[in-house]
Amino acid sequence: QVQLVESGGGLVQPGGSLRLSCAASGFTFSSYAMSWYRQAPGKERELVAFISGGGYTNYADSVKGRFTISRDNARNMVYLQMNSLKPEDTAVYYCKCSLRWGQGTQVTVSS
Repeated sequence: QVQLVESGGGLVQPGGSLRLSCAASGFTFSSYAMSWYRQAPGKERELVAFISGGGYTNYADSVKGRFTISRDNARNMVYLQMNSLKPEDTAVYYCKCSLRWGQGTQVTVSS
């Protein structure tokens, strides 16, 4: 059974940092590209960051230079390090592979 479980969300002040984690199970993790998406209230879900099985990465323009996606194929984990957070980064963040979406984790950036 394919599962993706996110963790690490929370409330952070503008300029702060958070690291999101996604634990994957039920499939050959290293063979799949992984992505982080986010959805803010009243907005469509958008791609934030992508990482291929071999480690190629790509980012939305709005997060380039601030967010870093990484993966640990030995532990079946994918991460999103978020620095210099802004209020507009507030959203539910989802981990995704082609097989399934995670349940999401809330990130709120507010003073």
